[in-house]
Amino acid sequence: MNDSMKGMVRTDKGSFYTYLTRGCKLCQQGAKMVLFITGICNRGCFYCPLSEERKKDDTYANERLVKDDEDVIDEAIRMDALGTGITGGEPLIRPELVLHYIRLLKERFGKEHHIHLYTSIAPKRELLKALSEAGLDEIRFHPPEQLWKELKGSDFERAIRDSIELGMEAGMELPSIEGVSHVGDVVIDTGCFLNLNELEFSDTNAIEMKERNFVLKDDMSNAVEGSEEFALELADKLPKIHFCSSRYKDAGQLRERLLRTARKTARELDEITEEGTIVYGSLEGADTDKMVGILHSFEVPEDLFEVKANTVELPWWIIEEIAEDLKEEGLNPSIIERYPFEDGLVVEVIPL
Repeated sequence: MNDSMKGMVRTDKGSFYTYLTRGCKLCQQGAKMVLFITGICNRGCFYCPLSEERKKDDTYANERLVKDDEDVIDEAIRMDALGTGITGGEPLIRPELVLHYIRLLKERFGKEHHIHLYTSIAPKRELLKALSEAGLDEIRFHPPEQLWKELKGSDFERAIRDSIELGMEAGMELPSIEGVSHVGDVVIDTGCFLNLNELEFSDTNAIEMKERNFVLKDDMSNAVEGSEEFALELADKLPKIHFCSSRYKDAGQLRERLLRTARKTARELDEITEEGTIVYGSLEGADTDKMVGILHSFEVPEDLFEVKANTVELPWWIIEEIAEDLKEEGLNPSIIERYPFEDGLVVEVIPL
């Protein structure tokens, strides 16, 4: 990197920055719960990576579908969250819900629980004031690509200035693609920060990305070739810039969040991997009493298995050792790796 970029910090996962907000610092630690307000959004950005399953008017705390306030509080406790990132879809399509959860989290965990919000809307001052008074600490605006050249004097510049005046840290968070340099003047004039994310292919944006001639950077990631270079063009021109690489999001933020949660919630029967997933054995059958009786016959301690509906879970190494005997009893043993959240994503199932 050019020596003229004073104060630039590089990470070992491809990110670089001259400035990090407190929200970004907590994300680095994996200490932020992700509160997904709704999957509804009217923008239609071609690069949106949101899965089809999430494009519904549902709320999630990390991977947990939220049915009531206790789901949100419990998920924050489970991962020992020091803050929350509010996202979507477009969260401010449901402003009252956003305000409700900000107040709920601040009341439960105190003012020090840091909350940031992503939005592609430029809210009026009245809503920004309500967000600030509820306790929002940081707001990250996502102006649509077609407005980047006309950002000066726009509602987004006004919203950034209003947010700063109302006591929130404000900035923009955008994909690092051609044309992003046009926002530089507003970043300098307002004193806000600029977070640039390395563009990535996903299942839902791949067709539109290919139509625009984007290609993969390499065979090891979903990152787009050339995305980093657009951030580098701005890196020595702006005082508050952060480029977040695809590898950093996956191998850094996500891994740390998984590890933080796993260390807090893992059972005696779980093994925590280096990536923060948990691994355990699963025994399936219609009669759980029978399964428990069989485990007792193998002298498996009570504190090393957990009975659930139609399954019994136990350490992977135990189930692997007695797999053949279990199959002779008509049972289905397997080893499962999944995220350590409530109803966490299953990474792999290995039948034995």
